[in-house]
Amino acid sequence: MAAVAPVEIGVFIPIGNNGWLISDNSPTYMPTFDLNKSIVQKAESYGFDFALSMIKLRGFGGRTEHWDHNLESFTLMAGIAAVTKKIRLFASTAILTLPPALCARMAVTIDSIAPGRFGVNIVTGWQPAEYEQMSLWPGNAYFGYRYDYAQEYVQVMKDLWMEGKCDFKGKHFIMNDCRLSPKPSSPIKIVAAGQSPRGTQFAAEYADYNFMGASGHNTPQTFSRGSKALKEEADKAGRDVGAMVLFMIIAEETDEEARKKWEWYAEGVDLEATGWVAGQAGKDEKADKTATAKRIGGSDNPVNLNGGALIGSFETVANLLDEAAGIEGTKGIMLIFDDFLEGLDKFGERVQPLMKSRAHLNGIAA
Repeated sequence: MAAVAPVEIGVFIPIGNNGWLISDNSPTYMPTFDLNKSIVQKAESYGFDFALSMIKLRGFGGRTEHWDHNLESFTLMAGIAAVTKKIRLFASTAILTLPPALCARMAVTIDSIAPGRFGVNIVTGWQPAEYEQMSLWPGNAYFGYRYDYAQEYVQVMKDLWMEGKCDFKGKHFIMNDCRLSPKPSSPIKIVAAGQSPRGTQFAAEYADYNFMGASGHNTPQTFSRGSKALKEEADKAGRDVGAMVLFMIIAEETDEEARKKWEWYAEGVDLEATGWVAGQAGKDEKADKTATAKRIGGSDNPVNLNGGALIGSFETVANLLDEAAGIEGTKGIMLIFDDFLEGLDKFGERVQPLMKSRAHLNGIAA
């Protein structure tokens, strides 16, 4: 294989119960600080570049009670910041629930715990029930202007981080000599997750990474169209913004072992929970085929929310990850596992040493 440019590797930590498999047959666990601390510390020991935690305010129910049990992202990452040394950490803000000035101050506080290692993931919201339960949902018209809302939200934070004050006057936010001190030790990175044309434009203009999902099994190239669109928009904006693509990893000694494990998980899919997901995703009636809601609400591989999965031997998975790393515009690859602690060991000891795109670690994970 030809040389592959180095790629950042991260872990999407299980802040909600049972991680990203909606199945009776997959590992089950509750989210705890101790579990997530162990996961991030292990990832750091294998040279991972970053860890990101989502925010989920209401789960999907069903037999598995999928994501009915969740921690909160910022407070979790503050705790993890204090017990790690090098790995970068991203917490998620549900922007309909948390004012931007307060989010900016929370970010600076965590930056003081882990200087230069903290960033913010912007969650515009796709599941109305999360917000309706708190009377915070603005109505389904919000789907049409959520990235305008997010744009103003991020602008307020950036003004405060850079200048220490903000007088922004927009349609959704009005700041009146709003103050922030101290400022962060270094620029706080922003992650977006826009897949639609408007979401991609927002990411290109205001974020540093755009979180995107692949699809199917062992088909890493499926996110290339989104990555290309992101690069085009970033070039227009004159900014360096890259794709942060998500993959589930099922790696075993042989392709057959990995495939059998995946098939066992898929056989146990909780259709009641995945049906809830589809119903909520369908609320955005104007979403185009590239939108996140369309992907996660589909019926192809509901057991993992129709996300991309790399399934096979350690060598197969390493080659597929290198293929993903080689797609133009890829800046980071974020991983999820069926069993996170076991999966991280398999990745760190058996997969990563085979990756051309991680050769720069010089044996850290060996």
